Amino acid sequence: MSKDNTFDIVSRVELQEIDNALNQVMKEIRSRFDFKGSKSSVEYSEGVLMIHADNDFKLKSVVEILEAKMVKRGINLKSLRYGKIEKAAGDSVRQKVDVVQGVDKDLAREIVKLVKDAKLKVQATFQDDQVRVSGKNRDDLQKIINLIREKDWEIPLQFVNMRTF
Repeated sequence: MSKDNTFDIVSRVELQEIDNALNQVMKEIRSRFDFKGSKSSVEYSEGVLMIHADNDFKLKSVVEILEAKMVKRGINLKSLRYGKIEKAAGDSVRQKVDVVQGVDKDLAREIVKLVKDAKLKVQATFQDDQVRVSGKNRDDLQKIINLIREKDWEIPLQFVNMRTF
């Protein structure tokens, strides 16, 4: 009796890489001439980046530096959800940036529907913040992976835990 082969579709960002990127951002902000005397900073706490800057122009510069360092560290920019620019104390501004971890329910439904519409002998189920795809034939699972990679999703997706029995 053969068992099912499975893999999981997830969206994860390596937290250590975020920390490394933030350290590089802060190092560059401290060393750049245009930020001399500025109180610009980027902080990370529980899935949220908080960018502080003296004004809108410096905030945009910090965002550019942040995005460059994230790309350099291999972090997909689709993982970042920018909030509104808010006024802070004095003339300073801040912006909240959410780091997307996991597949939300709406996106999971869309993935499950795409898998079912493929008419292959596989099943897709939503579990916690990931989608598990299982089937007896490994070739069908490879076709599903290729099908999902072809579509442009709002967040980066990874395929993990490929198990063959």
